[in-house]
Amino acid sequence: MAFARPKKKSYSEDELYEYALEALARRMRTVAELKRMMRARLEDAESEYGQTLIELVIRRLKDHGYLNDSAYATTYSSLRRDNQKFGRRRIITDLKAKGVHGAVIEKAVDAAFDGISEEKQAREYLRRKRLEKPKDQKQAARIFRQLARAGFGTKTIFTILKKWEVDDETLSALESEAAG
Repeated sequence: MAFARPKKKSYSEDELYEYALEALARRMRTVAELKRMMRARLEDAESEYGQTLIELVIRRLKDHGYLNDSAYATTYSSLRRDNQKFGRRRIITDLKAKGVHGAVIEKAVDAAFDGISEEKQAREYLRRKRLEKPKDQKQAARIFRQLARAGFGTKTIFTILKKWEVDDETLSALESEAAG
């Protein structure tokens, strides 16, 4: 069942602020996500008045400490690292998609992965997904792709596959796939 689009209407600053607070009460959001949500609700979002109203609400939320992209990125990075066992690249991609600034992402992800072995993290991811040593070329390719999607570097993936004694022919095929 598809959800109906919210009806666009005129909001006062206080009403839009309340809407934003309710959205933040449900879960943490980035500035970009919240702006997008407010634009979807606001009748005259593209006008100068609408843009100014959104910026006023964002400023107010930041001043009260309810909206902070660097805190969001730090929390998001550590949660995804610890709970989903994702690698650095996946977390960076997800944060970029959420509209977090590149410098903020870099700082948060570096802090989250400081002292973390990528190979150990990848092995924990494999354990979490209940993936075991591949029996054939097809399973090895599946594991390779899954680790790449989870944000691990090809060097780390090949290290794990070599330790699992995957044959050289399979590794060569995967290497050419990774390059292409």
